[in-house]
Amino acid sequence: MLDQVTIEFNPSSLVILNITMALMMFGVSLGLKVSDFKAILKSPKAPVTGLITQFFILPAATFGLIVWLQPEPGLALGMMLVSACPGGSFSNVMTFLARGNVATSVSMTAVSSAASLLLTPLNFLFYANAYEPTANIVDSIALDPIQVVVLVVLVLGIPLLLGMTVGNRFPNLLPRIETPFRWTALGIFLVFVAIAFKTNFSLFLEHYAAFAGYVLLHNALALSLGYGMAKLTRQPEADVRAVTLEVGIQNSGLGLVILFTFMANQGAAILIAAFWGIWHLVSGISLSTFWSRRPPEATAITNKD
Repeated sequence: MLDQVTIEFNPSSLVILNITMALMMFGVSLGLKVSDFKAILKSPKAPVTGLITQFFILPAATFGLIVWLQPEPGLALGMMLVSACPGGSFSNVMTFLARGNVATSVSMTAVSSAASLLLTPLNFLFYANAYEPTANIVDSIALDPIQVVVLVVLVLGIPLLLGMTVGNRFPNLLPRIETPFRWTALGIFLVFVAIAFKTNFSLFLEHYAAFAGYVLLHNALALSLGYGMAKLTRQPEADVRAVTLEVGIQNSGLGLVILFTFMANQGAAILIAAFWGIWHLVSGISLSTFWSRRPPEATAITNKD
């Protein structure tokens, strides 16, 4: 039973993970301005499509997938949590590689991170309590929604505001530090994941057949929903790529922070979130590379928002 699996994790590493997540959010938000959010109001089709898919359609579709497949409760819990998380900062780099609309991607990451302060705990607890096997887990740990909100604020909300403040106050410094800062934070996170993966490698090898398929299917669902909704709403091709990657590249690092903080004994859920963090890089980079060789086609569809 995967629900009995114990992940080897040094509690002091949680501090490093929290700091790394905050640094990544800070780096993403350095180039953001209040005008970027106003631009979304003027031309909202792509960002709104992505955000609706991210926070409403994907969690609901994930719940349907869980009811259909009936995975172990811990695996279901991990899938629900990942689907409730906002888009990951990796999506911005992947959108650039894919020749997508980077402005759309960055604005979606920022807005979804801000929206996640409320919607991540709300979606996670709503669907976890709606499914009896996971409801029993949530009841057993007495998860306080306010504590989850406070954690998300600390890891995403405050770094977002600080990044915007620093970037706007020191515009001359921004071109020199933004890119190196992003890549450094990304590198630290990847090293952290690599060390954690190496520490639990034997555990992964022993159980991968029980959870890897769920992650691959779930990630394919997320990418397909992003692509399908962007096409359904007749987005320009560059925006289709941005929305697809934003929905398909989830901030599973935030999921790990929540799990290790409140549910460190849920080994199956941790395996789902950890493998998501690895697999969505593989799927996202593969898709970005495919698109990088194909410039977005000119389209007669105009955004009249």
